[in-house]
Amino acid sequence: MEMNGADILAHSLVEEGVEHIFGYPGGAVLYIYDAIFKQNKFKHILVRHEQAAVHAADAYSRSSKKIGVCLVTSGPGATNAITGIATAYMDSIPMVIISGQVPTTSIGEDAFQECDTVGITRPCVKHNFLVRDIKDLSKIIKQAFYIASTGRPGPVLVDIPKDITATKCEYVPFKHEVALRSYIPPKKGHQGQIKKAIQMLLRSERPMVYTGGGIILSNASSELQNFLKQLNAPCTNTLMGLGGIPSSNQQYLGMPGMHGTYEANMAMQNCDVLLAVGVRFDDRVIGNPKHFSENSRKIIHIDIDPSSIAKRVPVDVPIVGNIKDVLIEFSAEYELAKVEIKRPSIKNWWDQISIWRGKNCLKYTNSDECIKPQYVIEKLWEITEGNAFVTSDVGQHQMWAAQYYGFDYPRRWINSGGLGTMGVGLPYAMGVQIANPNSEVAVITGEGSIQMNIQELSTCQQYHLTPKILCLNNRFLGMVRQWQQIDYGSRYSESYMDSLPDFVKLVESYGHIGFRIEKPSDVEPVLRETFSKYNKRLVFMDFITDRTENVWPMVKAGEGLTNMLFSSDSLNLED
Repeated sequence: MEMNGADILAHSLVEEGVEHIFGYPGGAVLYIYDAIFKQNKFKHILVRHEQAAVHAADAYSRSSKKIGVCLVTSGPGATNAITGIATAYMDSIPMVIISGQVPTTSIGEDAFQECDTVGITRPCVKHNFLVRDIKDLSKIIKQAFYIASTGRPGPVLVDIPKDITATKCEYVPFKHEVALRSYIPPKKGHQGQIKKAIQMLLRSERPMVYTGGGIILSNASSELQNFLKQLNAPCTNTLMGLGGIPSSNQQYLGMPGMHGTYEANMAMQNCDVLLAVGVRFDDRVIGNPKHFSENSRKIIHIDIDPSSIAKRVPVDVPIVGNIKDVLIEFSAEYELAKVEIKRPSIKNWWDQISIWRGKNCLKYTNSDECIKPQYVIEKLWEITEGNAFVTSDVGQHQMWAAQYYGFDYPRRWINSGGLGTMGVGLPYAMGVQIANPNSEVAVITGEGSIQMNIQELSTCQQYHLTPKILCLNNRFLGMVRQWQQIDYGSRYSESYMDSLPDFVKLVESYGHIGFRIEKPSDVEPVLRETFSKYNKRLVFMDFITDRTENVWPMVKAGEGLTNMLFSSDSLNLED
């Protein structure tokens, strides 16, 4: 059957099982939009800015086991998408971005709305394609989905010139299994290394398990929990790994790192064997690598990406493989090895951890006079019973959400970890709700972040999306203010949010419901009313919070993991 490139693209997306695509039209992709109009196999979601299209597709993928897809036009459409692409790349999110391009005869001639999309995106995609022959289109789409979702996942961009979408040829669906000579993702871990790792863990007196986003991306939460039960070792999840082990599990010590718990950081620093699974030893997690390496410990590092192993700290047992498969092998090898190796007692280790836990480092002083942001998050967790999908923007509110909303399930915590992108919260919620239409979705944001993509309230109205938005409004760029207070002599340079809109009137102008909450006694009633009476409406809750509240504990940049600050009282600072 002969058809043009746009129709071939639409059929190829259907072949990949695509159900939704987020996008914004423009001249270079009009043939594609015409093909979308003529089909009914997948639905297009019209956003109000290309950045939001990519963020929504990103969250669609994060909150499900599907691959998010977005569509943008050439030139500014593609450049507007870069922030979203880089955000997904840093967090290893599988996604396919389709961008329009000027006709092939005009490439390189500074045509209207031309940019070198392949060149611009090369540093922040797993791979990209420029389609030069319509006969390659269906194969390239198949390859794009394969590359995005296998190995270490990531975004893949397909740049399609306008004449390719208009030209016709015979359409033959690409049914072959994708085989790329230069790309063979690893699966099974090296058996000898696995055996060595298990023997090391069995002889350990102070074992510790440190897990990250790799657990979520490989859908290995149950395998992790099974092995933890066998090992009876403490575990910590990074910001990207929250929900990999339930926060209610007694083996869970909380999040590690810059704003992690005292017990998690102390255990990370003082263990004798550290099992690192799907993590990067990020600067926000281990602090100063020199300080982290001061204590002698053996490190076992499992990751599907060999370039991530020993990138920041030396490791003793590297294991390259798919995390889910490797953990299954770990459990099997553990059962065999424990027969031969008499394991030492780790009771003293758990006793020490109990002492560290006794510090209660997340305790805060509540108030009857002003709303504490931590209290809002705790009440959200209580009212949603910990079952909501929670999206977050970036800043203090992100850290409070990570600290005080107990995640018991994977893929429920949706945030920008690696790039730290403000403005993702609302478009993330859109993608989450499209992928999980019958679930509660809460957005934790600040008055700074929400304004970066607030135009997507219009998209929510058009598609009847009903996330509940909790704005922790402290009239500051809070995390910037906190650092300025601690490190810059309380010189609050451009961190105060002046001339804020009336958020209630603004959201009402978009057809939604808004509340302004100023008293602590009103926090719980408004939340309960929102999640019961208005469960089928988008509700924006503007919580006027304590503007001086900081995120504690905190490890200052460049400091060691255990050099933690616990409150403003320990600092000799001027407000």
